[in-house]
Amino acid sequence: MERYDIAIIGTGPAGLSAAVTATIRNKRVLLLGSRDLSEKLEKAREIRNYLGFPAVKGPDLAAAFGRHLDEMGIQITEKRISAVYAMGDYFVLQSGEEMLEAAAVILATGVTQAKPLPGEEELLGRGVSYCATCDAPLYRGKTAAVIGYSPREESEAAFLSEVCGRVLYFPVYPQETHLPGSVIVIREKVLEIGETEGGRVVRTAEREYPADGVFVLREAIAPSRLVPGLETEAGHVKVDRSMRASIPGVFACGDVTGAPYQYIKAAGEGNVAALSAVKYLDEMKRNNA
Repeated sequence: MERYDIAIIGTGPAGLSAAVTATIRNKRVLLLGSRDLSEKLEKAREIRNYLGFPAVKGPDLAAAFGRHLDEMGIQITEKRISAVYAMGDYFVLQSGEEMLEAAAVILATGVTQAKPLPGEEELLGRGVSYCATCDAPLYRGKTAAVIGYSPREESEAAFLSEVCGRVLYFPVYPQETHLPGSVIVIREKVLEIGETEGGRVVRTAEREYPADGVFVLREAIAPSRLVPGLETEAGHVKVDRSMRASIPGVFACGDVTGAPYQYIKAAGEGNVAALSAVKYLDEMKRNNA
């Protein structure tokens, strides 16, 4: 299995800055995220404090970022990472049934806007999951409920429909859904996830929907859930001035480290995180020589 030097999770200004810096320092980079880059950036009407780009519109700045990546030959891998595990001198990143490896990890995942649903954290791993492709076999022929926070999650619900006997889909977004006819779309506000003697239940403002398993699918996973054992504070990754997190080899940058939520701050932290990751790798190499 190929082992990358640095895996960078997130394609906002922080992740892209980290990827550029790490590539300049001749490190093999795995950049994970969306080829559309940052949805937040695309929606920005005007940014006035990004050095060199006075009064730039978000889409224009995103286009400039894309050109920079293209000129450097940096590719974006569109894989959802559901967990990062420290394995001593390297890390394993889980993407569905696939496992990826990297010697260091930079978290640039942004801020998770949605708060956990009541019952979500308590039942995680006990009938509640964040990864459909990982846990679908557990519910073969059974009923699965999917709470999707963006249209991108529909592919996971479609996959579940090929394995499970019944799939209930609760979209937490206004756009029209495009799902197989076998998936039952329920446009009701989800209030909580509960448990019954027979399994789990999704409670909405209208009624209860029993299910054997519940999948909560968001664009971003809370960092403490993404990296077991990672120290966080108020939902943000705790870092020092070198962007080092509490687990050796893990670095974080951008909005995931806390306010101010500024594009230029994120890009600067991405640069620092990459330099720190490069230093970490060089020290590991010397120690193992």
